[in-house]
Amino acid sequence: MNIVQSIIIGIVEGITEFIPISSTGHMIIAEKLLGIKEDEFTKMFTVAIQLGAILAVVVLYWKKFFDFKNIHFYFKLIIGVLPAIILGLFLADKIDEMMGSTLVVVFAILLGGIVLIFIDQFFKHPTVRSEKQVTYAKSFTIGIWQCLAMIPGMSRSAASIIGGMQQKLTRSAAAEFSFFLAVPTMFAATGYKLFKHYTHGGGFSGEEIKLLLIGNIVAFVVALLAIKFFIEFLKKHGFRIWGIYRVAVGLILLILIFTGYIQK
Repeated sequence: MNIVQSIIIGIVEGITEFIPISSTGHMIIAEKLLGIKEDEFTKMFTVAIQLGAILAVVVLYWKKFFDFKNIHFYFKLIIGVLPAIILGLFLADKIDEMMGSTLVVVFAILLGGIVLIFIDQFFKHPTVRSEKQVTYAKSFTIGIWQCLAMIPGMSRSAASIIGGMQQKLTRSAAAEFSFFLAVPTMFAATGYKLFKHYTHGGGFSGEEIKLLLIGNIVAFVVALLAIKFFIEFLKKHGFRIWGIYRVAVGLILLILIFTGYIQK
């Protein structure tokens, strides 16, 4: 991987992290199209670069994250992230294996797309309109839904937003809570990946550190713009358009795979 490629992947991550089309899936496909060698650093980079985009949430919602009087907010996030932490530790090797399979990514993109096309019809009568109405039980349940995103291509935001809507949150409330839950989730995932690469991969070279910094900075800047766009778009149009997009992308990728342009 070179600097230009890390910038491109950072742009892809920043745009897709909060839109329910799978940032990991898009990064994996982009890496294959760019001819980036699949190795341990690339797999770690694909996860660690998401931290830059997640930090955009902290900046945009800084009043929420630094309101230390609202202790319940922090407890909700801790409870919500527990399922992903526990399951992630047990399935870490399997997740890495799936990240190397383009077919897994494509089928997850397709399946998630089909669900999103119809999701607005499934949950028509929301009653929870803000984070303050989210109970600990709802937070934990949404955290369980989020675990579906361990399948590359499924989309963390899509899984947690669908989980939120299933728990009676409005579309915008589910999206915002998904953003909030992303912060501890991705901090934990990134921390684990960095630690694993440092201990098992022999540490970080100067070039690797440079690529990580550049990718995260680009992802952060792009995500600042993408978050605001997504919330406003979601309020007006719902999820159907993203479902159609995912199905279209999935079908195109299947054609590219079976014609040999992209490796399985």
